[in-house]
Amino acid sequence: MGIPQSPRTAQVIDLDVMRHRLRAKRRLIRLAPELDGLEMLYHLASDPETLFGMPLLAWGLREDGEVVGLVPWMEALTPCHDLDDSDQGRFVGYRDPETDEIFCSAPEHKVFELEHAAAYFDYEETHEPTLLQQLPETLGTHALCLNDDGTPWQLKQVFGWRLYSNGNVEALLVDETRVHSTPVLAGDACLYPGHSRHRVVYFFQRSIANRIRQEDPATLEALACMMAAEE
Repeated sequence: MGIPQSPRTAQVIDLDVMRHRLRAKRRLIRLAPELDGLEMLYHLASDPETLFGMPLLAWGLREDGEVVGLVPWMEALTPCHDLDDSDQGRFVGYRDPETDEIFCSAPEHKVFELEHAAAYFDYEETHEPTLLQQLPETLGTHALCLNDDGTPWQLKQVFGWRLYSNGNVEALLVDETRVHSTPVLAGDACLYPGHSRHRVVYFFQRSIANRIRQEDPATLEALACMMAAEE
């Protein structure tokens, strides 16, 4: 007859801690600009037969070692693989416009660049978020800024991007009242992170921003619907 075994101690799993660890592994730790014109491809449920292209702003290295393409999308600089909405856009792959090659993972030269840069700039971890890196804005991205105080919305050009140690990426906007010299460059005192002053920072490509400035009726109608949804 066997000897009864004492019951195993139940293991308590803290779901909040687990979620925090998973998010930490996916946070961005290093950025590299995309300067060769590579694009993100996506499709919409309203036109499933058509693939749409959008230039990549940068590539990002996550803490778990994954390298992802990044585009200014909706309210954030967003990893392409995170776009999975049939109405807003679903990621299909990357494309080299010169060769028409379509691929699903970051090119080796960008992986190599990011891994070596991250190893070289090995920052010590801090309790408070600190600035890790500044990236230039190369796509002509604009931000629609909404506030809580009832002031009119503002359309501002994005001048750059800041990566912080917690993985957050902030768009750099210009405070026109503090511009003392032009052109505005990274590090100028007139630049500020968008969410430090605005409740909503919503990104547009340059072509859409120009339509807003030209008061294109269809674009303004779509903008009004979007702003109503934010209220």
